[in-house]
Amino acid sequence: MSELTISTTQNVAINFKAASVGERMSASMLDFFIKVAYCIVVIYFFFNLLGFSKLLDSVDMWSRMAVIIIFFFPVMIYSVTLESIFEGQTIGKKLLKIKVVKIEGYQASFGDYLIRWLFRIIENNMLGGLIGLVAMIVNDKTRRMGDIAAGTAVITLKNNVTIDNTILEEIGDAYQPVYPLVIKLSDNDMRIIKETFLIAEKNGDLETIQKLSNKIQSVTGIKMQTTNQIAFIKTILKDYNFYTQNM
Repeated sequence: MSELTISTTQNVAINFKAASVGERMSASMLDFFIKVAYCIVVIYFFFNLLGFSKLLDSVDMWSRMAVIIIFFFPVMIYSVTLESIFEGQTIGKKLLKIKVVKIEGYQASFGDYLIRWLFRIIENNMLGGLIGLVAMIVNDKTRRMGDIAAGTAVITLKNNVTIDNTILEEIGDAYQPVYPLVIKLSDNDMRIIKETFLIAEKNGDLETIQKLSNKIQSVTGIKMQTTNQIAFIKTILKDYNFYTQNM
């Protein structure tokens, strides 16, 4: 399994494991079965039980095509829609615990998912999907053409990590949060903050800690209630966990 290094906006290198070709194909197969199941339900319910097939026989070809497109449009936009909603995951990817991420360390945007979707149309439909498969096999990070064009990669979330490698913080039941505005940040923001903070604290890099503290305040509007910036960032991490675990 290839290792993928992502440089965050704070110039911190974070190592992930690139999802294997097998994992990506398995996720695609699961998504395919879900789309097939949807088509079967639509055909059985609307066209058989409700008699839409007879209605289609009575209209012209263009109207017939329009009705078919409307019914099966969710299948067409399945991947781009779910990846946008679930931040880089379809149902198949969730089950296989893999995810689309941006190489630069940002959360991938709708535009990135759209580019991947458009390229998938080409990769999956030309030569029976062979183009996409070959692209993943020859690329050392198993990136297909759509990933390269969008600047994304698919990583596995199955890494054996400790609590220090995640955004999770141990907080007791009696913990009292200090900064409610911390909820303006995302999980991806908190992961970057924690990674940057832990490295800076370990190296005694007070300048980076100060910049990180200032950035948190400018983005969220939080006013630091202490002169100890290390304590401030630790509180931010705990507060985020408190609010996200109790919402």
